[in-house]
Amino acid sequence: MVLVNTDYITGQKLQILSIVRGSVVMTKHLGSDIGASFKTLVGGEIKGYTDMLNSAREVATTRMIEDASRFGADAIINVRYTTSSVMQGASEILAVGTAVKFINQ
Repeated sequence: MVLVNTDYITGQKLQILSIVRGSVVMTKHLGSDIGASFKTLVGGEIKGYTDMLNSAREVATTRMIEDASRFGADAIINVRYTTSSVMQGASEILAVGTAVKFINQ
């Protein structure tokens, strides 16, 4: 599956199929939250949360691809990611794009 954040794929004519999405809500365990609280005192990257968000993006992307596959898509264009805080320590990642099929030239 081809994923791009543009509204075109060079050299391809596209048939738009549908908007597709994938989402996940993830949280870290209490121990990570306590460690993150201490990290805010000294500054720097909170690796546990970085890892959690990277993992969440992968899950959301996989779910978006699965959604596009149901339409028989060859690619997803205009891919975008958003995040929101659902509760303290939990974030939702949403991947959204437009499923397209390549038109034979």
